[in-house]
Amino acid sequence: MTEQSSRFKSKPLIRLVQQLALTGAVSCVALGIVSCGGGKSADSSGIGAGDISCAGNCQADKLNSLSITDVETVIAQAVNEAKARNAKATIAVVDRVGNVLGVYRMTDADKQLKISTTADTETAIDGGLEQLILPDGADALAAIAKAVTGAYLATEGNGFSTRTAGQIIQDHFNPGERNQPGGPLFGVQFSQLACSDFSQRDLGTGVTGPGPHRSPLGLSADPGGFPLYKEGIAVGGVGVISDGRYSLDKNLLDVDSDQDELIALAASFGYQPPLNRRADRITVDGKTLRFADVDNIDLESAPDGSNTYAALTAADGDLISVTGYITTAAIRAGTVFGQADSGIRADAGLYAGQDAFVFVDGANTNRYPPIAGTAVAEPGTAVLSANEVQTVMTEALAVANSARAQIRQPLSTQARVTVSVVDTQGNVLAMAQTRDAPVFGIEVSLQKARTAAFFSSPDAADFLGDAGLAKTQYFNSDLTADRQINIGDYLTDLRTFTANSNALADGTAFSDRAGGNLSRPFYPDGIESNPNGPLSKPSGEWSPFSTGLQLDLVMNGIVQHLFHVLAGTPEVGQTCVGLDISDLNSVVETASSNRLANGIQIFPGSVPIYRGDVLVGGIGVSGDGVDQDDMIAFLGLHNASQALNGSINNAPSAIRADNLKPKGEHLRFIQCPQAPFLNSDSQNVCQGK
Repeated sequence: MTEQSSRFKSKPLIRLVQQLALTGAVSCVALGIVSCGGGKSADSSGIGAGDISCAGNCQADKLNSLSITDVETVIAQAVNEAKARNAKATIAVVDRVGNVLGVYRMTDADKQLKISTTADTETAIDGGLEQLILPDGADALAAIAKAVTGAYLATEGNGFSTRTAGQIIQDHFNPGERNQPGGPLFGVQFSQLACSDFSQRDLGTGVTGPGPHRSPLGLSADPGGFPLYKEGIAVGGVGVISDGRYSLDKNLLDVDSDQDELIALAASFGYQPPLNRRADRITVDGKTLRFADVDNIDLESAPDGSNTYAALTAADGDLISVTGYITTAAIRAGTVFGQADSGIRADAGLYAGQDAFVFVDGANTNRYPPIAGTAVAEPGTAVLSANEVQTVMTEALAVANSARAQIRQPLSTQARVTVSVVDTQGNVLAMAQTRDAPVFGIEVSLQKARTAAFFSSPDAADFLGDAGLAKTQYFNSDLTADRQINIGDYLTDLRTFTANSNALADGTAFSDRAGGNLSRPFYPDGIESNPNGPLSKPSGEWSPFSTGLQLDLVMNGIVQHLFHVLAGTPEVGQTCVGLDISDLNSVVETASSNRLANGIQIFPGSVPIYRGDVLVGGIGVSGDGVDQDDMIAFLGLHNASQALNGSINNAPSAIRADNLKPKGEHLRFIQCPQAPFLNSDSQNVCQGK
């Protein structure tokens, strides 16, 4: 055995040490290990050549992207690891904005997919997407979703995986720790949806196009998706499915050996993030994030470049096309992130001095420059003007550039986020982001802005309670129709829970944090003996694939797209809410506005916008820690109000949702970091505003 290949063979003693340290039986320091908080040893062999000190500015100089050779290498490394394990895998590679660059299915790989968070020996959760068994072709959709997640959560300042995603979206943080609050990004899995009006679609011409692109299953929490880096720069992601199950890890108190994760890790060899950017070097609420439960020492193959893509044969497998994602069974090169072809490029002067980036179409035209609103909550009140929108955006970007990031390395770097502003009907008035902000936060910021504007609207109850709004269709595991869910029942439950027969019609100002309080399976959050919030499924029916109102609003859109890809029914339009799919061959839109076109979001980072005490819109922020997102939205609007001599403002204190006290517990409106700025020792910066 060569020295090169021996590095990839399993070392049981190291694995035992990691497990002991993770459970607290012995400390990492006492054992002389640099870091084992994330469940693995510190192995830098898979990083590849290049700079490991990038903090957001390297791409401007390097202009890195995935070449066809890079994609071939990633796929070949995955296939060879799968062969070494006698596994059959499907592998997908995407660029940083979600263009699918290649999908490879090994011969005899399982083409079907079961969506489930429970083992076969456990009582199955009944509802939402749980227990669906998707037909042949679904393997590719799972692999794409994992690859997109790896790409969209990655920046020069942090490298997250699908395992990281699984850690931060569950009912407890960390999963497996009893009576802990939900994950900080609780609900983010239902973003980047195929029915979104923001996310781009494959051009269908065989060439890549501007992104960000949609994901067939939203963001994935199933281990087996990793980011891809070149010279410390995030350039894409890889996703692997080999076990036929689309699930997650419900217990982070142990260390697993997951086949999908091992194959995906081998795929990423030479393209792995710098160690000091991995999730296991970043803490949230005092807890270390998890990057992987395996490392390069666990690989059975030797991804040293000797087993090339050209050496693969027809017996190994072949490239495949995937309806709606890659038209031809071929490999293509990725776009250069930050350049117009990627759909994200530097701002040309709208937001002076903010180092902002905007979202462009194939003609390099800004999709969302500041424009005036078209709707307000009360007739006779002026809509948001283009100048007001531009001022809100500029001030929010300025707060972000002054704020200390929570989820990036090195420490004391600025927050990197996307900011969106909408009017009361959810029409997009402006969108932009700071340099190197994560791609996932782009659409999420729009979801947050729309959610705040919607739930603060005095006619939100009319929308949810409309008898004409399509019911949510659930399905049996064999995809035959099951029961239907009446969206209006959530309104009834909310009014009962809050003892307010006028809830969502009385003009209370809701932030995403406040609405998220009501969307958890326990209220208050995390305490298992407590009842579920009225917008959540109860414990026992809740899972990350069965959340409550959030999923039920978009469930029909998700399912219609899956049927389109897998069974040839009509494609879903660019709206997720109000779709009647009782006839899958003739989808009917029963909600005509953009109010919730890409769904709602239920973790913090938004506030409604007012003119006096009249609702005129919403601002959403996403991409950093949730407290930073809250602060940037709130202070951005506050500072804009001052710059505009008070023409617009945050919600008056008297109507904010934190005045509500359902079940004796106050809702939260916002929560700002205590000392958040890089060049200031100011504390409690949101207090009294």
